[in-house]
Amino acid sequence: MTTPERSWSTELGPQVPSRGSRPVRALARWALRLWRWRSDGSLPDVGKAVVIVAPHTSNWDFVAGALAMLALGLRVTFLGKHTVFRGPLGGLMRWLGGIPVDRRVRGGVVAQVVDRFRSSDSLILALSPEGTRRRVERWHVGFWYIARGAGVPIAPVALDWGTRTLRFFPPFETTDDQAEDIAALQGLFAGIRGRRPALSATEPASPE
Repeated sequence: MTTPERSWSTELGPQVPSRGSRPVRALARWALRLWRWRSDGSLPDVGKAVVIVAPHTSNWDFVAGALAMLALGLRVTFLGKHTVFRGPLGGLMRWLGGIPVDRRVRGGVVAQVVDRFRSSDSLILALSPEGTRRRVERWHVGFWYIARGAGVPIAPVALDWGTRTLRFFPPFETTDDQAEDIAALQGLFAGIRGRRPALSATEPASPE
């Protein structure tokens, strides 16, 4: 019997885009409980949002995140280089939720994704603000420009390996002060432990 502290009780609201069958969700939740992961909180009940997931310090983050997506039955999208979407692989990438972006296009990736948000009835875009598993001193802020340009909330989600908790924070609405917004968002992740803490942008750098 699953103990309460290892439970997975998070559900999606009716407005959040979903996919997958009940057996798939049940299997993913069983795998997460077996791996001793639990959930805390929930995604905002909106059809459009930019989800930022941090800290990102290990390939295992993808495994935990993918299981969580399946457990929720969440239809999530991600960004990919446009060339990857050519040929037979392109259909698979789109089915998985990929959005092709061409960095050569004038206006860049942000403008392309904002246009995609505006033309979509529902879209949940997941990004890592650190952008890499390597140690970085600051977050990339493309996610802020996307959310601001599209007029959608940011949904912060923490992968806390210290307690093995997928922690959903309340939705965050951007303001005209980017620096203050980023500082407030990073503050939510204070004390959240990545699988490799020394590589987290929310943790102080290790002394040389």
